[in-house]
Formats: sequence, C-alpha cells, structure tokens
Amino acid sequence: MGAREEPITIEIDGSPVSGVYARPDGASATIVVAHGAGAGMEHPFLSGYTRALNDDGFATLRFNFAYREAGRRFPDRPPAAIAAWRAVTDVATARAVDAGSTDEPIWATGKSFGGRMASMAVAEGMSAAGLVFLGYPLHAPGKPDKPRDEHLPRISVPMLFLQGTNDPFATPNEQLDEVARRVGPNAVVQWFEGGGHSFEVKGVKRSAAEIGASLAAPTAVFVRAHPPAE
Repeated sequence: MGAREEPITIEIDGSPVSGVYARPDGASATIVVAHGAGAGMEHPFLSGYTRALNDDGFATLRFNFAYREAGRRFPDRPPAAIAAWRAVTDVATARAVDAGSTDEPIWATGKSFGGRMASMAVAEGMSAAGLVFLGYPLHAPGKPDKPRDEHLPRISVPMLFLQGTNDPFATPNEQLDEVARRVGPNAVVQWFEGGGHSFEVKGVKRSAAEIGASLAAPTAVFVRAHPPAE
C-alpha cells in the first residue's frame, strides 16, 4: 500500500521541530512515533518501522524532540518532552480530520526515551487510543532498584511493551512482567528472544531498517485488536 512521506514543521511552544507524515489511502489509525535519546526521527530503525506501518494501512507521524532539532546532545526534561507529545498529537488529530476521519484513533509509540515520555504524557491526561513501547527503559543499565514505572498504573489505555530479553534497560525480565501485572490487563509484554535495547540479536545480521520494520507487524496486530470503544 505505502504512502508518500511529507516533511512537515510542528510548532512546540513557539519553536519549530521537524516531522514526517505519511498517510496511505483508507488509513484506519494514525501512529505517532518518537525517537530515543541518542538518535532522531531520521534513524533507519524508525523510518523502517513507520514505512512498514504505512504498507500495512496506517498513517504515521514521526518527529524530533526540540533538543534533537537544535543539535543538543542531552534529552529534554519531561515537561518539555510532554509538551512536544501534546503538540504533535494535536497535529496528528488535525491531519486525520482534514482527511475526513473525525474519530480516527491516534496511538502514541516511541523508542526508549520517546516511549517513556509518551506514557508520562498520557498519565498526565494526553488523549491517546493506546501506547506501544519499542524497548521501554524501565531503569538505567545495572540499576533495577530505581525503576521508572511509578506513573504506569495511572494509565488505562492499552499498552504493548515490545522488549528484547537482553535489553540492559529491562533486566531482569521478570521486573517488567511484574510491572505489567501490577498495571493490569491493559498492559501486555511481548518478548523478543536475544534482543538488545535496539532489538539487535547477537550473531544475526539485520539492518536497523529491517529491525524496525519487523516491529510493525506486532504493533499492527495489537492496534487492530484494540479498536476505539463505541
């Protein structure tokens, strides 16, 4: 199916950031995608992911946080990142309306830092049909005693955690499983055997774009399994 990618500019508190929007004919949902702490929206992992979603019939909007747009190394603090998520979600909603879809579900998805910031935005009231995490950074490597999960039980929308079993940000694996159990049935963890933080598997040669694209199918299955309530 595919879709033409359109570079766009998004205003966040008066500062412009870059985005890429793509909408195939008959799109059933829009999936907004944020990058991780160390790479921007142009990373092949994210472009491979969004293009595979477009091929499967979903509109996508991936974007840069302000720090990345400005060329800074260190990620924005949560208030700024949450403001970015709100602004970009508003743009995604407006785009869906312009396309004639007034009740289209808008999903929030992100790699590591981007996904965690999406979850914090939703916990603080941002509207989203659901969340998909492409490697949730449950804790800093080697620091499982300091989990970043305090806000997750406040989220009631469906959440899918796509996670590698060798991800140092989520080991021991049982810790994330326990978080999901504590959150409730709206939280699902899907493990990828041998996957690291970017889902790379030792001894398996795949490009970042291929790895990102491989995560589109489980995302699509989850999104379609959780249509908006009537």
